[in-house]
Amino acid sequence: MKLHADGATTRITSYGPGYFAIGDRIVRQGVIVCADGTVETWSPAVLADLDEGNVRRIISHGPEVVLLGTGARQQFPPPELLRPFVESGLGLEVMDTAAACRTFNVLASENREVVAGLLPIG
Repeated sequence: MKLHADGATTRITSYGPGYFAIGDRIVRQGVIVCADGTVETWSPAVLADLDEGNVRRIISHGPEVVLLGTGARQQFPPPELLRPFVESGLGLEVMDTAAACRTFNVLASENREVVAGLLPIG
């Protein structure tokens, strides 16, 4: 699916099974995308691979809100993985990856300090 959002520093321009296009970069695994332009590959491939180290890596970017894209469908992480977000006072939205990509573009275009941790679709 092609996505376009004007004004964002970083944009997720498209996504699909096994890839993300962020600006002119193609990423073929999980990815952390920050509104400030930071794009990092991320090791979890499915929600079951998510661990506290992955969560802390997102938090280290200092966002005001975090989007967690959990693949083809919305799935909630275990409560112990939500604790670091609560302790850091961060807003966390858990959604399927497609919705997280669209929401990231909207929030980034509003100059929000948003970070998305995106698990691949399919």
